[in-house]
Amino acid sequence: MDYFVHESSYLDENVEIGKGTKIWHFCHIQSGARIGEYCSFGQNVNVGNNVKIGNYVRVQNNVSIYEGVELEDYVFCGPSMVFTNVLAPRAKYPLRDKTGYARTLVREGASIGANATVVCGSIIGRYALIGAGAVVTKNVPDYAVMVGVPARRIGWVCECGTMLENVLKCVNCGKRYIVTDTGLALEG
Repeated sequence: MDYFVHESSYLDENVEIGKGTKIWHFCHIQSGARIGEYCSFGQNVNVGNNVKIGNYVRVQNNVSIYEGVELEDYVFCGPSMVFTNVLAPRAKYPLRDKTGYARTLVREGASIGANATVVCGSIIGRYALIGAGAVVTKNVPDYAVMVGVPARRIGWVCECGTMLENVLKCVNCGKRYIVTDTGLALEG
């Protein structure tokens, strides 16, 4: 076994876990989950059935990644952030439309702050930054900084995490960006 699972955690049958991944205390990885290499899962993380998680993903304590959610490479999920997977949940009529769970995609490098909520059906763009406590109710552009309830864009952020000024050049690493239909993109 070339990954680590704490003795207090549970792995269901039919899971894939990549090399170098660490799964800490009281986690549950459910059937059909596929986890990439060099990921880290803090205490009390639940990964639902059939969830796909890329490489180098960091999930902090008390996060549930429900069926229908996909995390690409280098995603960061802050402590106690929340994913949903049903738009109109009812205990008496579970999945009444029979189509399954709404899909949520978190693109490469995105970071979601502590106690934020991501309503299902959303796409969070590449390297976007979701502020602590924000509630994401719609798609988020690449490199956008989102805060509030509901979340709204207040600026742009570089891949390295530095807030960008109006010239869209990072003062920390020097990367330059251009505006596109999907948010920002690296120039050149």
